[in-house]
Amino acid sequence: MDGTPQDPRTLRIIAAAVELAESDGFDAVRLRDLAAKADVALGTVYRRFSSKEDILAAALELQVSQVHATLRDHPIPGDQPEERLDALFQMTTDALAAHPKLAAAMLRTVASGEPDLSEKVLRYHGRMTEIILGAYRGHFDGSLPSPAEQDLAHLLQNVWFASLVGWTGGMHGVDTVLETTRRATRLVLAGLAAEENSP
Repeated sequence: MDGTPQDPRTLRIIAAAVELAESDGFDAVRLRDLAAKADVALGTVYRRFSSKEDILAAALELQVSQVHATLRDHPIPGDQPEERLDALFQMTTDALAAHPKLAAAMLRTVASGEPDLSEKVLRYHGRMTEIILGAYRGHFDGSLPSPAEQDLAHLLQNVWFASLVGWTGGMHGVDTVLETTRRATRLVLAGLAAEENSP
């Protein structure tokens, strides 16, 4: 079980949160407005979610699960791992940049550190790890990552996430997110190659 919601009312609540955040950002996701937009009772929202952060975390988890499903059926083409990883981060960064207010709301949620969100955030990170490893390997076979692969996925995800936070905070543009992640990809791959070739 991946935690992806299937209940129609739950999905409507998530969709309404995404629409509100996309239009006016994190602060616009007010539960009363969200319930009205989703055409559910406010009590229904509270029975399913503990807070708007919980709803946004569910939205992010759902989106990442959809990306995973798409890439599992249609892996990123490319002859070399760095080529595929570049394409992955280009695609995912472009998708976030197309909806900057929603991206900022979701990143703020993931970075909030709220204990109630830990399960959803861990599932999101786990799914992102699978996506990065699928791009690195060129296929999704479900096999467990080696320690080196786990390090690669962890490091690249952290660099990308930190750079995205800088972008949403106005510190730099999307081009810097992509360039920073590309440089990190090459450094990590070079480090892994050096380890493999060491006596």
